[in-house]
Amino acid sequence: MKPAIDSYCYHRFFGEIYPGIETDPGSRITLDGFLERAHALGVAGVSLESCFIPDVDDASVARLSARLDGLGLERVWAWGHPRGLSSGADPAAADDLIRHIAIARKVGASVMRICCGGRKTRPASWPAHRERLLPLLRRCVGPAAEHGVVLAIENHIDFLADELIELVERIDSPWLGVCLDTANNLRILEDPLVAARKLAPYARATHVKDVAAFRGDPKDFSFWPSVPLGDGIIDIPAILGFLREAGYDGLLALEIDYLHPAYSDHGAAVATSIARMKAMLL
Repeated sequence: MKPAIDSYCYHRFFGEIYPGIETDPGSRITLDGFLERAHALGVAGVSLESCFIPDVDDASVARLSARLDGLGLERVWAWGHPRGLSSGADPAAADDLIRHIAIARKVGASVMRICCGGRKTRPASWPAHRERLLPLLRRCVGPAAEHGVVLAIENHIDFLADELIELVERIDSPWLGVCLDTANNLRILEDPLVAARKLAPYARATHVKDVAAFRGDPKDFSFWPSVPLGDGIIDIPAILGFLREAGYDGLLALEIDYLHPAYSDHGAAVATSIARMKAMLL
């Protein structure tokens, strides 16, 4: 397993600010600026959120691939933030997902993180949710196989662990797995260690995230802000152990979404997390 960072760590600096709970950092970052920071942190790879990359024509993708090669960074292409397939309610989004499979291949990624939905799109009925998603995902695994890109569904606060496993097993393709987010299932009040142990054998990508309880309603996203790895309640070493046992040898992509207000220095939170991740891998 190799230390990595997801560009979503810098979402505010890319211009996405959660209304009511985040403030504008007062500066912006470019994609190349993010890559320079990743390189300076000494990570092995990056997960690139396509929502922050407006130019995906052949020329810009070729330049990006060359830049990643020059920096020696492995890569995961990340599609679907924030709603992805809208939990199956947006069949047209599958066309965009398929288009991005080709982009992922051109940028040199063998894995593409995808989102099937989010906490705001999750239906009340799992059977209805499942039956809306299955045909869309079946459409996508063929192009994934054609381009040699594994699709990794994130547990994006839209699935319980058993639901996501059922979805992957029903598709039953080597070109479909899971992007294991270490904290998201806690946000839907599922034990994160139980969820991670179940999902680890299906993991093809990761979001390594720690969170802490803050204030308000535990069912609200804002109750569980991100904190530097090791400062929260997620047992990251245990989850890395589950991944090792399952034979996972890919990128461990740090993700910081809504940073706890107690941490005013975003750069320090990122650097501390990466340093601790590296220590956990020794």
